Amino acid sequence: MEKILNNISVDCVIFGYADDSLYVMLTRRELMDAKTGQPLFTDYTVQGHHILTGENVDDAARRVLKEKTGLDNIYLKQFHAFGDISRIQHTNDQLWLKTTYPDVSDYVLTVGYYSLVDKTKVNPDEAHSFSSWFPVAELPELGYDHREIIDKALEALQSAVLKEPVAFELLPEKFTLLQVQRLYEAILGVNLDRRNFRKKINQMKYVIPLDEKQNGVPHTPAQYFIFSWDVYHKTKKEKYNISF
Repeated sequence: MEKILNNISVDCVIFGYADDSLYVMLTRRELMDAKTGQPLFTDYTVQGHHILTGENVDDAARRVLKEKTGLDNIYLKQFHAFGDISRIQHTNDQLWLKTTYPDVSDYVLTVGYYSLVDKTKVNPDEAHSFSSWFPVAELPELGYDHREIIDKALEALQSAVLKEPVAFELLPEKFTLLQVQRLYEAILGVNLDRRNFRKKINQMKYVIPLDEKQNGVPHTPAQYFIFSWDVYHKTKKEKYNISF
């Protein structure tokens, strides 16, 4: 078994999108009483792990993502380091660590990352099957300082989507313009003017229309589009900057 660095970790906020809502993947943390078999507490955490000896911090984040999602080559961005001396000192956190990870230091610095995935493609390995998706607006009780980590990850994502087209990482391969608008609204927490939004999107050469429309919908079928990073990198002449 590989040795961990007991005072430094990575925490990955994995965002997904569905049903016009932004979601985050969380893992259930439940500690049972050794004598009674009853739960002492149950809460949730973002996806994280300690860095292994000799492991690069970015590689550690990619390892966590692979284990938790089953996916490779997904969008990953480091956004903040969390080092408050009291960040793992809450009663439940200390009880969990002393029972489950007794070698972990009393002070742990964690490097925060956020990742954007197609929610429908996530397939964690069997050892990490206690993960569920929660709407960002309806989070359960969280362990450690993970609410702060999620909040800061969302702030970083909101800033990023106005500067580069990373939001498209959350969409399926084919999408409609309405899906794009609903996605931006979910991330930014605002309502956008449909005509103005479509005008901006239609100016993007890397959002490519397909000769294909929706099937089996109870309204006028909408046209499908795809996004191309290759076209984006080849055609952009100035820094991406979209405002609403």
